[in-house]
Amino acid sequence: MNKILLKIKEIMTDCVEKYIPDVSFDELEEQGAIFYMNGKNGTEFDWYVNDKICDFMMFYDDKDNMGAVKTTLYNNGVLLIFVYGEQGKSVVQEINTYIDVEEEDILRLAVLLRNEADDMRIWDANIEKINSDFSPTTDKINEFVSNAHYYDDMRERKNLMGKMAYVSKKLMDEGWKVGYMCREEAINEDDSGWSFFVGNEDDEYVEDYRNIQLMSIHNVMQYDSVIWKYITSSIGTNLIRISSDEFEIDENDKEIYMEKR
Repeated sequence: MNKILLKIKEIMTDCVEKYIPDVSFDELEEQGAIFYMNGKNGTEFDWYVNDKICDFMMFYDDKDNMGAVKTTLYNNGVLLIFVYGEQGKSVVQEINTYIDVEEEDILRLAVLLRNEADDMRIWDANIEKINSDFSPTTDKINEFVSNAHYYDDMRERKNLMGKMAYVSKKLMDEGWKVGYMCREEAINEDDSGWSFFVGNEDDEYVEDYRNIQLMSIHNVMQYDSVIWKYITSSIGTNLIRISSDEFEIDENDKEIYMEKR
C-alpha cells in the first residue's frame, strides 16, 4: 500500500484507540476500514478546487452508518482530523497536524487515486480495494498537472463566495430575486466588486446608504442561486435578468424580468 495511505490508516486507527476507547473495532464498518470518499467530487476536482485529496472516513457499523473518524489531507501536507463520539453525533476531538512527506509525494498519491479509483469507477471504497502498490508514471503525472486549467473558473467562483457585495435591501425586505447585477473594480481584497439590485430602485433609493447592505456572495445566493453562473464575469459587466433562470448583458433595449422568490 502507498506509504501515505499507510500513515493515514495508522493515524486514524490510533485516533479510535485514544479518543473513543469505549468503541471497539467490531462496532466499526469492516472492522475499522478506511474509506476513500471520492464519490462526491472526485480526486482531481478536490485537488484543484479545494486544495486537498478527497476525505478518508471510518464509519460506525449500525443503521445510521455515521462517521467515526474523518481525515482530510491537504496539498501541503496538513492533516485535519475529526473524531466523532455518540455513534457519530458529536465531535470529541479535532486535530490539526502535519504528515511528514514531500508535496510531490502527495501529488503522486492524488494522481494514483485518480487513476486507480476514479478512472476505475471505484467510489467511496475501502482503501484496501484500491491498487496503490506503485508510483504513477511521469506521463500520468504530467496529464494530471496539465488538467489544472479546467478548474480555473471553479476556483475563482469558490474564492468569490466569501467576498463582499453591495445588495439592495429590496431583495431581503420585499422578497424579490436579483434583476440587475454589475461588477466594478474591487476596492480591497475582501470586495468582489459586485452589486445586486432588484431593478426597480430609483436613484434616490440607491443613493441612500440605509437601503444598501454589505453581504457576502455566499449569502446573496441564499436569496437567488442563479447568480452563481455569472459571478466570474469580468469587471465592467452589467447583467439584467431576462427569465427565471437567465441573465444577459444589459444593452438598454430590454425590460428587466422581475420575479419574487
